Amino acid sequence: MAPTHSSYDVVIIGGAMIGSAVAWWLARDPGFDGRILVVERDPSFEFASTSHTNSCIRMQFGTQVNIEISRFGLHFIRSFRDYAGADAPGIHLDDFGYLYLARDEAEADRLRTAQALQARLGAGTKLLSPGQLRTAFPFMRFDDVVLGSHGPGEEGCFDGGTMFSEFRRRARKMGVEEVRAEATGFEETGGRITHVTLDDGARVACGQVVNAAGPNAARVAAMAGINLPVEPRKRYTFIFEAEDRLPRRLPLTVDPCGIHYRTDGALYMAGCPPETDGPCAPDDFEMDHALWEDRVWPALAARIPAFERVRLRNSWVGHYAYNTLDQNALLGLHPGCENLLFANGFSGHGLQQAPAVGRGIAEHIIHGGWRSLDLSPLSVARLTEGRALTEAAVI
Repeated sequence: MAPTHSSYDVVIIGGAMIGSAVAWWLARDPGFDGRILVVERDPSFEFASTSHTNSCIRMQFGTQVNIEISRFGLHFIRSFRDYAGADAPGIHLDDFGYLYLARDEAEADRLRTAQALQARLGAGTKLLSPGQLRTAFPFMRFDDVVLGSHGPGEEGCFDGGTMFSEFRRRARKMGVEEVRAEATGFEETGGRITHVTLDDGARVACGQVVNAAGPNAARVAAMAGINLPVEPRKRYTFIFEAEDRLPRRLPLTVDPCGIHYRTDGALYMAGCPPETDGPCAPDDFEMDHALWEDRVWPALAARIPAFERVRLRNSWVGHYAYNTLDQNALLGLHPGCENLLFANGFSGHGLQQAPAVGRGIAEHIIHGGWRSLDLSPLSVARLTEGRALTEAAVI
């Protein structure tokens, strides 16, 4: 279906969680009365990162801006009806917490530094000695651990699916138009995009453009002659049942061996990157079944003896939109194009950062800069400035 109009004030390329969040925040803002078009090549979202996410939120980051984004994300989840309307559903949060484990003093020092920053910004993260870890989690082994960082009550898994569907549904009610198409090119004049070309040959005039194309963000950026260091990277998820259930919910445990695992309702979930973590084709979702037997299950059983007897129930592959520069989001305007805004490179944090980033990009479009939350440390301009914002706490 072709767009209804030939011209839009804002064209958003990518209609998954980030693009939908931007559209919703824009449409609800009384300072904006323009037309919005969301261009999405697959509205079933079968292979979108949004559909393959584990939908978690955490405070345990090592950079101030990421913690502030998470603090707002937590508030947004808890107060969703205040933003979306009294008729909106609540967004469930299973706050089982996160547990980071350090096996040497260098890793422990990183946890101590991060926890001090998190606490200063209002997070309830606590450091736990090996003895305290054994008391809190007696079903786990900590012989190789020198320190833990635990965030109870504010971290866990939220209903990202409901949030996503409500963003889209409510945006459409406010006049946002969605079109099933692929953006194939830009027409530019004087460093400004004037038209977006679609795969059916349609030309859509635009005021501003938002790149919210997830793992395909580099392709969209290249249409404007911009090199964006974002690439698809595989991440594996395994759902399993334990013969012997644990006596309490399992926090999302970030194990020094390179895997993570957590409670998943009555079951459990584990995840990891490939053995060799590098770029993959955008359509490559082939499962490496040997990972479970050779790497994940042995690591689980080594940490939690009860997991020696488990049954694998399901598994899938998703893609991170991986920022190879510093694994942080790339946001805002690029110096190379005055009306192309970026919301890319979340490296696995996109769902939890969507509320803050959607609001921020909308404010940038309407007001010409960040308003509610200063997202400038994540500016895409750091690519040309040679400035990295390293985030050590990437899963």
